[in-house]
Amino acid sequence: MNETITRYFAAFNAGDTDGMIACLAEDVAHHVNEGNIRVGKEKFAEFCAHMSRCYKENLTDLVIFATEDGTRAAAEFTVNGTYLETDAGLPEARQQTYKLPAGSFFSLRDGLITRVTTYYNLSDWIKQVSA
Repeated sequence: MNETITRYFAAFNAGDTDGMIACLAEDVAHHVNEGNIRVGKEKFAEFCAHMSRCYKENLTDLVIFATEDGTRAAAEFTVNGTYLETDAGLPEARQQTYKLPAGSFFSLRDGLITRVTTYYNLSDWIKQVSA
């Protein structure tokens, strides 16, 4: 199991954006589900600030897979969340809760994350928060 990925997810669950950023390379490419690719730690921090304002999430059932050479990793998990503030273009937030299966894929260099790609089913999320 890759220590960097384990630290990254521990920081996520602790709400520690700085801890997540410490796991990233300066030129990290963040591929967001249904969004644009953001490059660099500053763009990653901006994304995290937005997410923290609109959502409160905790990941459970985390399973991490990593290549022996430590250059690639993947994780599968369950997102347990609360929709706190309406996000542009999405349904109105009313403190709805949701639970989604999700996955992330990583590239690493010198023990730091150079790419994060996250996937989940947006239609399922919309259905849950619209109920």
